[in-house]
Amino acid sequence: MQIKKYIAPTLKEATVQMKNELGEEAIILGTRVLESDKRYNMKKMYEITAGVDQPSKPSPSNGTASNKSGSNNYESELDALTKKIFSTNDSRTGTEEKKNKNYRASSSVKTFDKEISEIAETLQMHEVQKSIVTNLVTHLSNSSGFVDESGLQNYLLSSMASMIPTTNFKVSKRKTHKIALVGPTGVGKTTCIAKLAVISKIIHKLNVGLISIDTYRLGAIDQLRIFSEISDIEMAVAYEPEEIPSLIKKFKDKDLIFIDTVGRSQKSRKSLESIEKHLQAAQVDETVLVVSATSSTRTLNDVAEKFKNTKYSSVIFSKVDEAVSYGGIMNLAVTHNIPVMFLTNGQVIPDDIVSVNPSFLANLVFTGKLYK
Repeated sequence: MQIKKYIAPTLKEATVQMKNELGEEAIILGTRVLESDKRYNMKKMYEITAGVDQPSKPSPSNGTASNKSGSNNYESELDALTKKIFSTNDSRTGTEEKKNKNYRASSSVKTFDKEISEIAETLQMHEVQKSIVTNLVTHLSNSSGFVDESGLQNYLLSSMASMIPTTNFKVSKRKTHKIALVGPTGVGKTTCIAKLAVISKIIHKLNVGLISIDTYRLGAIDQLRIFSEISDIEMAVAYEPEEIPSLIKKFKDKDLIFIDTVGRSQKSRKSLESIEKHLQAAQVDETVLVVSATSSTRTLNDVAEKFKNTKYSSVIFSKVDEAVSYGGIMNLAVTHNIPVMFLTNGQVIPDDIVSVNPSFLANLVFTGKLYK
């Protein structure tokens, strides 16, 4: 058997070369596609390996019928060969594409999972409690179909913000509004009241009054009195709950009355009951819990639970500038569903106080960075 190879730009041309040289009796033993190679300026070509027992050239004496029959066989063979080649190529290409697609999908999933894992570590490092981290991680994992790695952090911050309740400081001139600040010892309630009083007077143009019932802490009344003289805000002191109604009546022309309560340990039930009596006598419209951002989540939860008798409706976090992490802010707000009203970040009156919103707090907790 004589065996030869034919290479041409098309399968048809290669087959024609074979038929012309080896005759109609030639058979195709194999086919191959030679892919293009830009390095050598090579274009895509087709190679046919053909064989024949007794090569003979086509003769005009074969007649029209013979030519027609040979032509039909040639066309049928060419069609079958074309289908075979392209079926093989398509199959290989499809397999490769499928492998590549599966690889890319697998790689993307691994990258996405790694990003989520790093986010979880960051949240835990910033002392966000485990139950909240688990909730967020589950939420992020379920979003893999429509959020890619580049948008994952923004989606996280949005998810965190949706969990953190906040509220605004409401001011009005329609009637006298009585607001009391409560909280444990040393969290900075008096300084916080001073800041809010100046803001209310200077920015909101309100007529403000101060009432102190902190008659236990050494120097507390003197501290508030000095402030009232400097800021020209009227102040009064109540030593017993029975004295409060007359002081409220005295301040009936005020738009806003701040009541500074005594700082007491949340472990002292008797002290907490005393504060409650003073607030009832004042018939306060609003009570705000003040806690330190430097406290542990366990301590914050205990304070929030023990001070419930004061019926606080929001919380202010003080000493944010002294805290090393801010997970406790989110932990307290989410666990007890307490709206955050302000953060205080220093002693300067009235500058070091920040009004917050959910997005601000989410960014603060996640990044651990506070910008004054």
